[in-house]
Amino acid sequence: MSRLEILRFALRGLAANKLRSFLTTLGILIGVAAVILLVAFGEGASQSIQQSIQRLGANTLTVSASFAGGGGGGGGFGGGGGGRAAGGQNEGPRTQARPLTLEDARALTDREQVPSVRSVSPVVTANAAPAVHEGASHTIAQLVGTYPSYFEATNKPVGSGTYFVNDDVLAARKVMVIGRTVAEELFGTADPVGGQISVSGVPFTVIGVLKESGSSGMQDADDVAVVPLPAVQQSLTGFGALGSIIVQATGADTTDSAQAEVTAVLDQRHGITPAGVADYRILNQATLQETVSSTIGIFTALLGAVAAISLLVGGIGITNIMLVTVTERTREIGIRKAIGAPRSAILGQFLLEATVLSLVGGLSGVAIAFAGTRFTIAGISPVLVPSSIALALGVSVGIGLFFGGYPANRAARLRPIEALRHE
Repeated sequence: MSRLEILRFALRGLAANKLRSFLTTLGILIGVAAVILLVAFGEGASQSIQQSIQRLGANTLTVSASFAGGGGGGGGFGGGGGGRAAGGQNEGPRTQARPLTLEDARALTDREQVPSVRSVSPVVTANAAPAVHEGASHTIAQLVGTYPSYFEATNKPVGSGTYFVNDDVLAARKVMVIGRTVAEELFGTADPVGGQISVSGVPFTVIGVLKESGSSGMQDADDVAVVPLPAVQQSLTGFGALGSIIVQATGADTTDSAQAEVTAVLDQRHGITPAGVADYRILNQATLQETVSSTIGIFTALLGAVAAISLLVGGIGITNIMLVTVTERTREIGIRKAIGAPRSAILGQFLLEATVLSLVGGLSGVAIAFAGTRFTIAGISPVLVPSSIALALGVSVGIGLFFGGYPANRAARLRPIEALRHE
């Protein structure tokens, strides 16, 4: 019996029970699609987070307040990769918590003490700032008061117009550089440069629009406005503590040196002893990126493993269906063997049926997964991982061979006389 004939018998056997074949294929389809989609969403989340971190640059440090022993405050930043952390630690004596100040930022510009630092940008932030322009209103998610060096340190280039300069800071001019979302919400299709925006009743002149950054998960990175630090302090936040200090190292290779130098200066200014607990945190972007990549990689692998369980369930379904098929077709098998069909033909037919079921399910699952990656969920765009497609397809075919092996062997071992007597 030729291979073509074996294939024809296998397809005819599957077509005889279309609904059963479809349901069996559906189990493999769901498993393959789940594996590919979950890995794709994990990869998409990883890339989204890494892009957000890269916006600050690999040579950027973020210093934020972390009040020791007092609970509360701290600028909203999370733990730092490799940085000094405070709050919730039990070792060492407590120190009197001090907020970050403009004097702290100025101390970090001393080239003798911090030779590895290129620029220092003190930052105050006003969240959810209501803004109005000629009847149009929009709540700016993040209003940042800072110095001109902030644009380079955080990788926020201007797409149109210009950014403010040191003279604007010294004169506390009410000028503003806005993100693309703010421009669209308040100005529509008109050119925002030169326009007036009233923020909490305080007028600001738009001098530039940032290049589009895109969203990061649920946060829109373009819903931002940047103004000179004194202008924000005079009009909106008051002359209190800084929210954070952005420190740019001279290069990616000097980031660790810059962190050590910044730590030494702040420890001295805040009276932090070697055994004490710091009242600030330093977030190292490069170290954070490595940590996040490693963590998300593990999380994605776990998601894929959980989804692979459905493939196993599909394989068990194939075994069950093929055993039923062998039982139903016992007499047919006996007749074929009685007229000379070799054992290899019977074995090949049932193995081929199981493999076709799993292969069709696998290919359909890939198609469904590909369609699913066209959608964005919770701000995350899935990214197809070719290796996950190859792995899922390979596993689906392997499942057909493995789980179809036992029923196929059972069919091939049937003795013709016993098979013919089967009712």
